[in-house]
Amino acid sequence: MANWLATLDRRAQLRARAGLTRRLRPRGAADGAVDLAGNDYLGLSHHPDVTAAAARALSEYGLGATGSRLVRGSTDLHDALEAELAAWLGAVRSLVFSSGYLANLAAVRALVRPRTLLVSDAHNHASLIDGCRLSGAETLVTPHLDVAAVDAALAAARGRPAVVVTESVFSVDGDLAPLAALHAVVREYGAQLLVDEAHALGVAGPGGAGSVAAAGLAGEPDVVVTATLSKALGGAGGLVAGPAELIQHLVDTGRTFIFDTALPPAVVAGVLAATRLARVGDPLRIGDRPRSGDHLRTGDHLRAESARRADHAVQRLRAAGLVVSTPAGAVLSVAAPDAESAVAWAASCLDRGVAVGCFRPPSTPDSRSRLRLTINVGVPSADFDRALDVIVATAPTAARTAMEETG
Repeated sequence: MANWLATLDRRAQLRARAGLTRRLRPRGAADGAVDLAGNDYLGLSHHPDVTAAAARALSEYGLGATGSRLVRGSTDLHDALEAELAAWLGAVRSLVFSSGYLANLAAVRALVRPRTLLVSDAHNHASLIDGCRLSGAETLVTPHLDVAAVDAALAAARGRPAVVVTESVFSVDGDLAPLAALHAVVREYGAQLLVDEAHALGVAGPGGAGSVAAAGLAGEPDVVVTATLSKALGGAGGLVAGPAELIQHLVDTGRTFIFDTALPPAVVAGVLAATRLARVGDPLRIGDRPRSGDHLRTGDHLRAESARRADHAVQRLRAAGLVVSTPAGAVLSVAAPDAESAVAWAASCLDRGVAVGCFRPPSTPDSRSRLRLTINVGVPSADFDRALDVIVATAPTAARTAMEETG
């Protein structure tokens, strides 16, 4: 009867020996750690306009949406947010989900037809991988950023429906997909391009509209964009943006949309305020009264500061002999010798008041372990610099020679 529990326990022991045990670490509202682990890239989760908008909606609408979007969960706030997001991304329509994970599951499934081939980058996020698996379609995983491999896959599948699936800014190393080149291949073979902008929306592209817009592909009929609302926008939820026909198809058939309780109105209101702050426009239109320094909080200012800090972090860490990725947004990684040392390194940083991400297999696509650092412009500059010093001071000796080991 309890054999299955014994099996789980043996598996847990094996994970522990490999340094792959994961632990929940609850934090208080003000734990004092310098946050280089979370995804609040533009520091908007605590912006007064964002929290005030959420508080007003909480008072007016209550705690939850009380139902799915097709029952009672859709509000005028949901409608306004979807219109704002579509305009920002240059898409015809957008649809908001309760998480980016569910948005990706829905988007992949919606693009699959009989005999569809999905061509997926090897470093894609788990939500895209799971979307491909759950769709039931044949999936070919191509080497990371390898446009030639994508071309070859589509050429071999000529005559079949095909979808190329990629992130724009990748979630592990923060590197950028060659979107223009991928789209050229997609267009040549009459395929479609699905781009997850989770780590680019708000941070990259003109007015923060993402890497698809930066590549000149916004609104293209063969491009579908997904994203999360929980990173640069500081809230929760996900979106799919694209042609009107696709969005209607999702409303009619998307199981992760139809059968899921809607995003709470208070979260929607906060994300709507954050969206307007993140765009180029003057943030004064969000608040009730002008405040001193508001001109410093435009989206472009936040993005410029994020880019400056990312460049500074790379230079500081590389100068210390560490192997650091070249970020296209607000994510970068630092190579660790192995999973066990990555865990110890992250723990040492936290002991000194600095929270960093610790990525190890199976979360990493190439079986390598890393510290994953995120840029949060809400962190004071002095604290950010101190955090970099802590990362250097606590680095394992082997991390400084990881370049030879990781190639």
